[in-house]
Amino acid sequence: MQRITIQSEPIDDQKPGTSGLRKKTRVFMGAHYLENFIEAIWQGIGGVAGKTLVLGGDGRYFNDRAAQVILRMAAASGARKIIVGQSALLSTPAASNLIRMRKTDGGIIMSASHNPGGADEDFGVKFNTPNGGPAPEDVTNRIFEATKSISSYEIIETQDVDLSKPGVTELAGMEIEIVDPVADYAALMRELFDFGAIRSLLASGFSIRFDAMHAVTGPYAKALLEGDLGASFGSVVNAVPLPDFGGGHPDPNPIWAKDLMDAMFGDDAPDFGAASDGDGDRNMVVGRGLYVTPSDSLAVLAANAHLAPGYAGGLKGVARSMPTSRALDRVAEAKGLDCYETPTGWKFFGNLLDAGKATLCGEESAGTGSDHVREKDGLWAVLLWLNILAARKQPVAEIMNEHWRTYGRNYYSRHDYEGVDANRAGGMMTVLRNSLAELPGKTFSGRTVEAADEFAYDDPIDGSRSEGQGIRIGFSDGSRAVFRLSGTGTVGATLRVYLETVETDPARMNRDAQEALGDVIAAAEAIAGIREHTGRSEPDVRT
Repeated sequence: MQRITIQSEPIDDQKPGTSGLRKKTRVFMGAHYLENFIEAIWQGIGGVAGKTLVLGGDGRYFNDRAAQVILRMAAASGARKIIVGQSALLSTPAASNLIRMRKTDGGIIMSASHNPGGADEDFGVKFNTPNGGPAPEDVTNRIFEATKSISSYEIIETQDVDLSKPGVTELAGMEIEIVDPVADYAALMRELFDFGAIRSLLASGFSIRFDAMHAVTGPYAKALLEGDLGASFGSVVNAVPLPDFGGGHPDPNPIWAKDLMDAMFGDDAPDFGAASDGDGDRNMVVGRGLYVTPSDSLAVLAANAHLAPGYAGGLKGVARSMPTSRALDRVAEAKGLDCYETPTGWKFFGNLLDAGKATLCGEESAGTGSDHVREKDGLWAVLLWLNILAARKQPVAEIMNEHWRTYGRNYYSRHDYEGVDANRAGGMMTVLRNSLAELPGKTFSGRTVEAADEFAYDDPIDGSRSEGQGIRIGFSDGSRAVFRLSGTGTVGATLRVYLETVETDPARMNRDAQEALGDVIAAAEAIAGIREHTGRSEPDVRT
């Protein structure tokens, strides 16, 4: 065993996005690529000497090898201790909890979230700060700047550390504590929810199906849903994490979780269905014969969170990302809660949560969470839904219909154009941006533009400003269209178009969302010229 210095040089495509650095797996496997980025993290956080970090990932291809590299580099750079999940596994919310519970100096999470896994698919690495949340922009900017001047990194030359069972070991003077990835997270869930009430609901014959999508949430769901709560064996499907997610796409939406959707809309559908993604921070909720959009789910959770013991005292406030539907705003207004609108990216919720301004947060991209951690949390959302169902003793469809009658229905959909040529997508956004001042007062497909701008966020806690966060088109009837280039893909550009309209007539609250949004969809195309600029006549995915 010896500490060695490896000469390197900067790699020019290591700018972190909203959730760390994501690239094709083979890129990360290339010479010095992972090592350079880890060294940049060390430099960006002021060095790792004497520090304690959490380490884990979603088990995707290269997760195990990357963990060994990171451990050897941490030891070589003088880290005091690394707390690592058994077999290098930790869901993202579990990692956030562990960082907070152990009061560490942060953590490294190996994941590309909902992106596919495999040698020819995606991999990612991100740093979470001591509050348990994703690194804010000032930290990621320092990391990025460090990538530009890397000349070498230090690493221990040794055999792999055995991460197969819990315990404590040592590497070149650095302590490595291997922990059960589920135990601490499960203990937190028991504090937040009425497990007795949920257990009684499931014992009454209420049936569930949770699709873990061969991702990291499988062991957590098995332990909690089938173990603690007594759901029948087999209620959790695709529960074994696999490096390629079983060849699937671990994104919990009606397209990629088709087997679950088929089951929930079948003749013998379970009462409640749910799914989570690659690293366990996203969720999808489905009732018997009814898909609940992430935006609607967030609004329902906000309206009913007080039914769970952990939120019985009420919510301090709520927050949503700008593209998320304004269904949450309607609940907040009715309940007298402050409602914050932030850019996309969970890191923007961190200051609000830390300052006690918000308790519940969510994004339209299937992410929901609360102040229990500083990440979105897929299984947490499922457990909160089950707590609400146990307390209200109503099926999902009845709860949704009652919610819409009370607050109105925000018909909502996201259209994704994936793998678009980055120059063409950027060109479309530039043309649209330059036309904003001319749009108010004009009518497109029967919808008159009332306001048009590019969203910028002034953080109410630290005063920082984030510009260029998506283009918003608001219509006079309360409808809107939002255009944004996503930062979570690894090839080309992903254009996301968010479409929303509000319905307050109870007789019109059970239409197909695409039908209800028809005029807004047409207006968005007329305003942005998506087909002309991208060459795409239809989105790849509608959710």
